[in-house]
Amino acid sequence: MSTSSIQVEQAPSVQYLLRLGDTALILGQRLGEWCGHAPVLEEDIALANIALDLIGQARAVLTRVGQLGGQGLHEDQLAFLREERDYRNATVELPNGPSRPGDFAFTVLRNAMMATWFRLMWERLRESSDAELAAIAGKAVKEARYHQQHSADWVVRLGDGTDESARRMRAALDTLWRYGAELFESDDVDSWAAANGLGPRWDALREPWLAEMREMLSEANLPMPADTAFRSTGKRGVHTEHMGFILSDMQYLQRAYPGGVW
Repeated sequence: MSTSSIQVEQAPSVQYLLRLGDTALILGQRLGEWCGHAPVLEEDIALANIALDLIGQARAVLTRVGQLGGQGLHEDQLAFLREERDYRNATVELPNGPSRPGDFAFTVLRNAMMATWFRLMWERLRESSDAELAAIAGKAVKEARYHQQHSADWVVRLGDGTDESARRMRAALDTLWRYGAELFESDDVDSWAAANGLGPRWDALREPWLAEMREMLSEANLPMPADTAFRSTGKRGVHTEHMGFILSDMQYLQRAYPGGVW
C-alpha cells in the first residue's frame, strides 16, 4: 500500500456516507483516549466499548463507501490516507476537556448529544434504499441506544449531583452546545440522499433531537442553552485546529509502515 494521500469520489452518495462514517470514526478515536484513564474501572471499560462500537460502525460505513465509490478503496485507505479537508465528520474532534486526559462531564455530555443524534439517524437509515446501509443501521441502532442510555444516566447524575459536578456540566454545555447546530445543517448532498431514499436530510432530525435533549437536561436540572448563530463546518471539510493533531496520531502507523498487519 502506498503512503500517498488518496482522493475520494465526490458523488453525493459517497459524501453522504462519509459524513456518517467519519463522524463515528473521529469520535471513536477521541473516546479511545480515555482507555486506562477513566475515573473508575467500570467507566474505563464502558468508554472503551463505546469507542469500539463507533469504530465498528465507521468500518462498516467506510467499507460501503469504498464499494459505492468505484475506486476499489477499502476501509483502511479511507480511514488513514486522506488529507484533513477530505474528512467529512461533524466537529467531534474537540479534545475530551480542558485538561488531559479530559473532563468526564464534557465527555459524557458530548456522548449524550452524539448518541441521541446517531440513534435517530440509524433508526431512519434502517429504511434506506441501500440494502447494505439499512443492514448496518439495523445493528448500529442497538448500540446507539445503549450509548444514549449510558451517557444520559451520567448527565443526570452529574447535573443533579454535587455543586462541583453541576458546575462542570454547565461548563460543558457552554462549550459543546453550539457545535450541535452543525448536526442539523442540510445541503445539496442531503437533498439528494433524501430524494433517492438513501437517508434523511440532517435537518429532519433537529426537532426530535431537541425534544430528547430537553427532557434529559430538565431531569438533570440543567438549563437548555439558547440557539446561537455559530455554525461549525466539519461536514464540509473545514475543521478545528484539533483535527490535524488527531489525524497525525491516527495516520502515523499506516503511513510509516504501509500495509502493515498484526
